Order: sequence, then C-alpha cells, then structure tokens
Amino acid sequence: MSVEKQLAQMKQAIDKARDMRYRAEAKLEELENQKNRLLAELEELGVKPEELDHQIQTLEKEIEVSLKETWELIPKELIEDV
Repeated sequence: MSVEKQLAQMKQAIDKARDMRYRAEAKLEELENQKNRLLAELEELGVKPEELDHQIQTLEKEIEVSLKETWELIPKELIEDV
C-alpha cells in the first residue's frame, strides 16, 4: 500500500474519530441538560434525589391501598361476571 493511500486512510480515521467525539460531546451536553431538568422537577415536587426510591415505594403502597379500597366498593356480583 502506498504512503499516500495510508495517509488518506489515517486522515479518514482521524476525521471519523473527531466526528464521534463531537457527537459524544453533544450527547453528554444533552444528558446533562436532561439531568438538570429532572432535578429541577424533583425540587418543584419537594423530593430530594436521595429520597426518590423511598418516595416511589410510598406511592406504590398508596396505589395498592387505593386499588384495594376501590375493589372493595364494587359489588361482588359485578366482579364475578368480569
């Protein structure tokens, strides 16, 4: 393979790497912006990020209780037909 051809391939590889770097930097910036938006939403909701798992568990329990209460309000004869 000639020197010119090798240099052309090297240039292509460098250009491709540069393009990949720019894309990665853009994606990183996008993800950082998304993170900041989510943190701002959490702050508006009064939830700290470190309390998020606990808050989710609490909400899931509340949903379970609400569903159970709702099912109990439905007459049994209507449930059997479903």
